[in-house]
Amino acid sequence: MRKDGRKLEETRPITAKAGVIKNADGSAMFQIGDTIAYAAVYGPRELYPKFLQDPTKGVLRCKYNMMPFSGSGERVKPGPSRRSVEISLVTEKALLPVLNLEEFPNAVVDVFIELPQTDAGTRCAGICAAAIALADAGIAMRDLVSAVSVGKVNEQIMVDLNYDEESTEGEVADIPVAFMPKTDKITLLQMDGEITKEELVKALEMGKIACKEIYEIQKATLKEKYSGESDEE
Repeated sequence: MRKDGRKLEETRPITAKAGVIKNADGSAMFQIGDTIAYAAVYGPRELYPKFLQDPTKGVLRCKYNMMPFSGSGERVKPGPSRRSVEISLVTEKALLPVLNLEEFPNAVVDVFIELPQTDAGTRCAGICAAAIALADAGIAMRDLVSAVSVGKVNEQIMVDLNYDEESTEGEVADIPVAFMPKTDKITLLQMDGEITKEELVKALEMGKIACKEIYEIQKATLKEKYSGESDEE
């Protein structure tokens, strides 16, 4: 058991909702523990300036941002940082494999991810929210993308590290991972820390199981939104 009472393979409580931002083409909220991510999708729309356009397919742009007083620990400086630019890029790479952008030549799909409150696992929460928001926007997708952090804290392999676990003194490895649940293909794999090959394999298996549970929540969130709209009609 962990300090917060969870089992090693257990995530923090998860809630999600689609269609939370009225003026966006698609949107979602994804909360895991005390980490909350909002994602808003705009597009596909014509990309300017035109020299950035791709005549064979659309372009995906993601922007990740933690609000200044959102995090545990030090205050986040407002504006772009090396970390936010890096996470924006890996979010794009994690989502691209499921998108069919060939239908939108010369267009762009923009995804804005804002985190008003964080307690570790922010890039994974952002990816989960963005996947729901893209589906809510009606973008053609081969699958959803589900993400969670796995890692090692003092010789224990566990799922969904929180801030206290990440900042534990001693041996800590944090591994954000994202899967396409239907095929079990990995779209994101990063690591901060040291871990053996055998421990990494065990951590990824635990992450895969957790992502399948998150996938069911993502699907249920989308079904709930659209079944509710049908009832209103």
